[in-house]
This record gives sequence, C-alpha cells and structure tokens, in this order.
Amino acid sequence: MAYVVTDACIKCKYMDCVEVCPVDCFYEGENMLVIHPDECIDCGVCEPECPAEAIKPDTETGLEQWLGLNAEFAKKWPNITKKGTPPPDAAAWDGVPGKYPEHFSDKPGTSDDDTAISSAA
Repeated sequence: MAYVVTDACIKCKYMDCVEVCPVDCFYEGENMLVIHPDECIDCGVCEPECPAEAIKPDTETGLEQWLGLNAEFAKKWPNITKKGTPPPDAAAWDGVPGKYPEHFSDKPGTSDDDTAISSAA
C-alpha cells in the first residue's frame, strides 16, 4: 500500500508533505508532486500536512489513475527532500476541481531544494 497525490495538487504544490516524509518518497514536477509507490511506507504522516487535501491512501476507490501517474512520474522527476516555495498563485488554484489533464505538466520541477537529486538513470 502507498499514498498517492491527486490532481488537487496541480498548480498548488504547497510541499508541506515533503518536510514530514521519513523516507523521502516525493518527486517534483513543474506544477505538482508525486509519491513513489515502491518507496512509500504507508505511514500516513503526509496526508494531514497537505493544505490542498491532495494526498489519499491508495486503498480509496477511484484512485487507479493517480497511482499509475504517481508511479510513472516518480521515475522521471527529481526527488525532493525539502519544502520549496509554492507557486505565487497556489491559493487561487486550491480547491479548483478537474485540473487534470488540462493543467497538468509532465515537465520536471525546479525546486528551491538544493538537495534535490535526479531519479533518472
């Protein structure tokens, strides 16, 4: 089991979750984060930290698409271990429904996190 990031993160990307993750399983895209499902230890500490309520346990129904997207992009995007700066318009996007696929970017993130390392081989 693992936790997954859903489209509620798109264009919000607050990154509070990154600070509490004990295994550093978050990966950063240009406008959202994902969780690597094979690295997540299902501890759940990230879920209540997300102001956008974008993190859900993969046991909830209807999250298959997000589990796949998290798995795919965790292999492509850089690992992030420290909270960066959220987008300046994050609050305006918080709570906006249906952000995927129109507002999703498959580009990797460029966080303020100096310790971010690439997951690409």
